[in-house]
Amino acid sequence: MMKSMKMIGSLSCCMWLVMAMVTSAQDNAPVLDTSGQALQSGVDYFIKPAITDIGGRFTLIDRNDSCPLYVGQKNTSGSEDFPVTFAPFVEGETVVREGRDQKITFSAVTTCVQSTTWKVGEKQSETQRRLIVTGIDQNEGIAGPAGNYFRINKDADIDGVYSLQWCPTELCPTCRFICGDVGALLENGKRLLALDGSALPVVFERA
Repeated sequence: MMKSMKMIGSLSCCMWLVMAMVTSAQDNAPVLDTSGQALQSGVDYFIKPAITDIGGRFTLIDRNDSCPLYVGQKNTSGSEDFPVTFAPFVEGETVVREGRDQKITFSAVTTCVQSTTWKVGEKQSETQRRLIVTGIDQNEGIAGPAGNYFRINKDADIDGVYSLQWCPTELCPTCRFICGDVGALLENGKRLLALDGSALPVVFERA
């Protein structure tokens, strides 16, 4: 009898925790696109800088004339930029919300036989900033593929303007990550995205 009561108590505790996580996720405001509509998971969006003179839309960059491809910006807007889709960490969530972990994946077919999902990559040799590359994080560990989860934070001053950050504490609340904002890094004339610098303000435009 006592064992059954303990089991029921444990199940109730787990159910409460799951419900609390879902409720907490819904408390976060939806991320809005340039038309004022909430971003939806699985829908194509272009990411572009909020300030027009600091590069074009986000795209895939061939950094070393080999795979993998890196995440960067077009130097000018054009037809070769690719949209992305968002996949929230919270199972069943269809709305992309501020401050929540998301997988970001380019809707593109490439010659590299690998995923186009964003991932935290190696450090750039000169600046020691962590680059954003594409692929699946194989170093899952206890936290899971933490390198693949990014979040969108609202700009405090301007409606509809956001910044991207790597800090997957929703995936692992007890982990101590070295979080970093996503910003631009110029290398050999190419605009790459990297952590550990100033955040690049962005907006989201439905494709």
